[in-house]
Amino acid sequence: MKPTKSTKRWCRGFTLIEVLVALGIVALALMTGIKASQSLVMSAQRQSDLLWAQICADNALIALRLSRQLPGIGDNSAVCEQVGQTMRVQVSVRPTPNPAFRRVDAQVWSNATPLLRVTTVLGQQ
Repeated sequence: MKPTKSTKRWCRGFTLIEVLVALGIVALALMTGIKASQSLVMSAQRQSDLLWAQICADNALIALRLSRQLPGIGDNSAVCEQVGQTMRVQVSVRPTPNPAFRRVDAQVWSNATPLLRVTTVLGQQ
């Protein structure tokens, strides 16, 4: 039996418009994925910077505690080197209403960007 016109199948490919729409959808999905992965990388870098800044601030405060004397009122700055990064630690000592205690603020900077501030109270030992 010979196929008739109504039973004959027409084989068609995709049109140029359909291919371009599909490429646009794939490109949009890839751009979204790249932005999401870039956000994750930046978040991980920020978390790493905060960890090293916390270590620098803790080192400055522990040095004051280990001196076993009440720190003098004023500001001082020190450089902290962590994993190849140079950070600056600004330590500010302020009086409190009780003269036996001092308020100590340690702020860590990377270049001109503040990363972390830690505040504590130190007393006479």
